[in-house]
Amino acid sequence: MGMNQVLIQRAIDGDERALQDLWSQHSPHIDAVIRRLVGDPDLAADIAQDVWIQIFRALPTYRGESQFGTWAHRIAVNRTLNALRKSRRIAKSEADIEDDTVTVEHDSERALLAASIEDAANRLSPGARTVFMMHDVEGYTHEEIARELGITAGGSKSQLFKARAKLRRLLAHVVDGLRPDTDPEHAAPVF
Repeated sequence: MGMNQVLIQRAIDGDERALQDLWSQHSPHIDAVIRRLVGDPDLAADIAQDVWIQIFRALPTYRGESQFGTWAHRIAVNRTLNALRKSRRIAKSEADIEDDTVTVEHDSERALLAASIEDAANRLSPGARTVFMMHDVEGYTHEEIARELGITAGGSKSQLFKARAKLRRLLAHVVDGLRPDTDPEHAAPVF
C-alpha cells in the first residue's frame, strides 16, 4: 500500500487532514483543467467547488487502478462538461477585435499571442470551445470526446474544424504583425 493509498484510505474514513492534503496536492492541476474548459474564471471557481465535493463523495469508489490524479481529472472533466451542458452559456459577445491590438505593452509578443489565443478561444461557441480545448489542449481523441459529450465523432471533428477556422480568423491580426488593413478572411493559416 503506497503512501498515496494510505492518504486516500484516511480521506475515505473522513480524516479532515487527509482530505486537505489530497486537495492541496491535486487542486492546482484540477482547477487549471476546469478553468481551461470553462473560460470564465468565476464560473470555473463555482464549478471547481462542485467538482471537489464530487471527488470527495466518489472517493470510496476509487480502486487505485489508475493514478489518483488521472481518476480525479476524469471526474473533473465529466462534471465540468455536465455543468456547461446545463448552463449552455451564451457565448461571450463578440467584443471588437481591434481592442486587443491596443495591449501591446506586454512584456513580449509571446504574452500577447498567448493572451490573444485565450481571448479568441473565449469567443468560440461553448460547444466548439469545449471540443477545441479537449482535443488540442487536453489531448482527447474524437472518439473520447464523442463519448464524453454525447455527440458523434463526426460532430466532434466538425466542431474542431469550426473552432480552428474561427481562431485563425480571430488571430490573423496577431500573426500579420498587427497590420490593421488585412482582410482576416484571406490571412495565412496559423496552425
